[in-house]
Amino acid sequence: MTKQNNITPEQRTAFFETYGIRVLKSLRRIIRAVDIHSKKLSHEHKITAPQMICLYSLQKNGPMTQSALAQDVDLGMSTVNGIIDRLHAKGWIQRERDKVDRRKVFLELTESGTAQANEAPALLQDKLSEALQALPELEQAAIALSLERIVELMGVGHLEASSNLIPTEQIPENPSSSSPA
Repeated sequence: MTKQNNITPEQRTAFFETYGIRVLKSLRRIIRAVDIHSKKLSHEHKITAPQMICLYSLQKNGPMTQSALAQDVDLGMSTVNGIIDRLHAKGWIQRERDKVDRRKVFLELTESGTAQANEAPALLQDKLSEALQALPELEQAAIALSLERIVELMGVGHLEASSNLIPTEQIPENPSSSSPA
């Protein structure tokens, strides 16, 4: 029997009135802020945050395969495939077959893709990253652990991470070993 089953209706109500509503409102504000910023980025600059993250990754790492890109930005292959198609249509990336193994296709930035990556506006996660870095290390760890615990409690660790919250200047070399979900 889980702990949740031992909670009385009165305890459940007290929790919700004291903390539950605060947690839900905070999560909703975070989700809404990311959504608003993403729409603004898309409207004003004709690019989405996941597309920018892919451009940044290609700029940082150089030519890479689609599967390597998907792993680097912690997104699924089908998601990255759609992003790559849109970036290619805009002329920001090109596909190049490997000269030795013709089955491999490498993605690389074009000149205009490099310019887009260099001139792009700051993403929401950059502001968050700067604010978190200004906090004492103990508080940074507490926030990270709390958010990881929320992911665990919600049972959503299997979902792919949104690239909307990866600091652009700190896209991990190997996200699968440093990303909680």
